[in-house]
Amino acid sequence: MPASFRPGFLLRVRLPLRLTVVAIALLGLTMTGCAADAQPGPPLAPPGSAAALADDAQFADWLTGFREAALKAGVAPQTFDRSMRGIRPDQRVVEANESQPEFTRPVWEYLEGALSDTRVARGKALLAENKALLDRIEAAYGVDRHVLVAIWGLESNYGTFQGSMSVVRSLATLGYRGRRQEYGNTQLIAALQILQKGDIEPEGMLGSWAGAMGQTQFIPTTYNVHAVDFDGNGRRDIWNSHADALASAGHYLQNSGWRRGGVWGYEVKLPEGFNFAEADMSVSKTQGEWAKAGVARIDGRPFPGGEAEEKSSIFLPSGHKGPAFLVMHNFRIVLAYNASTSYALAVHLLADRFKGRGEIVGSWPRGDHPLGRSERLELQQLLSDRGYDTGGVDGIIGFNTRKAIRAFQVAAGMPADGYPTPELLERLRRP
Repeated sequence: MPASFRPGFLLRVRLPLRLTVVAIALLGLTMTGCAADAQPGPPLAPPGSAAALADDAQFADWLTGFREAALKAGVAPQTFDRSMRGIRPDQRVVEANESQPEFTRPVWEYLEGALSDTRVARGKALLAENKALLDRIEAAYGVDRHVLVAIWGLESNYGTFQGSMSVVRSLATLGYRGRRQEYGNTQLIAALQILQKGDIEPEGMLGSWAGAMGQTQFIPTTYNVHAVDFDGNGRRDIWNSHADALASAGHYLQNSGWRRGGVWGYEVKLPEGFNFAEADMSVSKTQGEWAKAGVARIDGRPFPGGEAEEKSSIFLPSGHKGPAFLVMHNFRIVLAYNASTSYALAVHLLADRFKGRGEIVGSWPRGDHPLGRSERLELQQLLSDRGYDTGGVDGIIGFNTRKAIRAFQVAAGMPADGYPTPELLERLRRP
């Protein structure tokens, strides 16, 4: 799911207008108001309660100001009123937005689901069924059809599960309350612009709780820039048209810098004594340089000579104990679609499975469980206490935290792969 964040619009009206605005908002009509910040609040109250009436008043305040911002952005009053009629916040979105799961699946379990036999078989069948269409898309955008079908399979199970929530309602809820208000406001304006162009009706604009839509799970701002009408019916319909959905994904990847005919990467074997500090997406060397350092393809075949000067990185999805990959330019381009390295790996491995390849030779460290959120927070705090800069204690293992982990691993005589493990946390807990 491609994503972006831009400033939003958070506004209110004066107290004497509140009850009137409640009625207007629930009927889908509008008024003007003045600006203020909307703050994250508690869960929505049960309908009909006094607290619910207060919630309604606050939402109406926000809706009044948001309408003014939407009109300034070019949304017609008729489009706004028709699309927002009867909208109320969705408690499911509030809960999903504020949820921070304690545990995450290890990468090998994620890949097992992403690369299931059923998904592979269905993808192969769809590649054959849609050959003529994929020929045209590949010619137009240069993106490997197997990658496009893999994205299709991972994003919506080939269009069979696109999400059933109203995108307008979900984004209105995010814009009104919680930790993604700027995102919600920006995406809601973009969604209203889509509706104004007539590509879809409000009741057909369905997606996830975060506003990802259609067979390719585009967010509205991504849709507005990259969606295409490939079937020529005058509408960009990523919900109901395979042609529009797949071509839109191809257009997005092309615009992101996809290299026609490029290889995404290889599973590799690292040499004895390899400096694991170099196994990071921030470290790029030519394929020739990696080969000279002893990095070799896991299947024993030589790297193609034509790729010797292409920049690439060593990627260890489960640290030094697990499989290693040399990833190249097109791997990074899929990260523009979804910033998760596990997702990018799954896309390319699934595309390879369609071609009869893509089996992983290396063994996963199944004895290591991923750190839960509370453990990641503890890890960052312990690193910070020892003077290693993690960039904050937020439970997110990003670039700064990996750098801090590596610095500690070097000092402790551990392989400096920057990977958080229970063993690492236990070492940090010692005096």
